[in-house]
Amino acid sequence: MTKNTAFVALLAPFSLIACSQGAEPPPEASPQDQFWAALSSRCDNAYQGKLVSNDEADTDMQGAEMLMHVRTCSDEQITVPFHIKQAGAEWNRSRTWVFTRTGNGSKTGIRLKHDHRHEDGESDDVTMYGGDTADAGTATKQDFPVDQFSIDMFKREGLDVSVTNIWSVSVDPAGTDNAQYVYHLQRSTERGAPEDRNFRVIFDLTNPVDAPPAPWGF
Repeated sequence: MTKNTAFVALLAPFSLIACSQGAEPPPEASPQDQFWAALSSRCDNAYQGKLVSNDEADTDMQGAEMLMHVRTCSDEQITVPFHIKQAGAEWNRSRTWVFTRTGNGSKTGIRLKHDHRHEDGESDDVTMYGGDTADAGTATKQDFPVDQFSIDMFKREGLDVSVTNIWSVSVDPAGTDNAQYVYHLQRSTERGAPEDRNFRVIFDLTNPVDAPPAPWGF
């Protein structure tokens, strides 16, 4: 061993110690990054769900078959079609939840939009409504208060009751016991709504099923 080689070999352990003591640990993923990863971990899978709320407005959906399909995933956008089959009816494939990353740096967020189409693929008059996260949320749950675009559209279409909507989505990452995906729409008189509203659907993520056909318009 040459003197130079010996010197390098002697310094190596101290270099490792210095690195381990002085290097900053990698930053922990933000709650929104973890939420995005949890939803992405379900990509290409479909799951059965059911309505668990009991608002009178949703009487016709009680007992309906429901499927969600995490259909497309990228770093910027995730699409999740929501299929419903009421008793005696054909599958309604008009609804797709669209999640999009927004902003940059410390102002990042997640946007939820509802893409509604007719069977011929044309957009419904009430479509692309939703909102952006207002805070960091948690690793498994994000809230989406109604945005101004949606408020304006709701008023234009005579749906003033919806202008205080808050949508919430919860999702457990792959590998979680008793995993669920929960979609929740709520509004309350306390926030200015003319009446309370509660629509809640829970999907069982422990048992993937065959993927349904593409939603209308896709």
